[in-house]
Amino acid sequence: MPTKEAHGFTKTLITSFSAVFIAELGDKTQVATLLISADTGKPFIVFLAASLALIISTLIGVLMGKFLASRINPLTFNRIAGIIMILLSIFIIYQLFNESTLFKGLI
Repeated sequence: MPTKEAHGFTKTLITSFSAVFIAELGDKTQVATLLISADTGKPFIVFLAASLALIISTLIGVLMGKFLASRINPLTFNRIAGIIMILLSIFIIYQLFNESTLFKGLI
């Protein structure tokens, strides 16, 4: 029978992997690595460099998260994060309507 700690580890591992994997699929970083790999003809070196860059940027996020978690109440942090996500969504939707000729005249 798996321990509670092992279950927590597995859940955290799967959640973290899934979130980052899905978020990174098809983003501009992936397109950039595709183009650099095609341009240089050295896919292994591009893979190593891109992997290292993602590891370092993720490490920065993890360290910042740990720092903030030690200083801000988790409920407050979740509320602030939720507000930021809502504001970003509103901004992105506004930009979509503002810049697209398909939606001209609707707003």
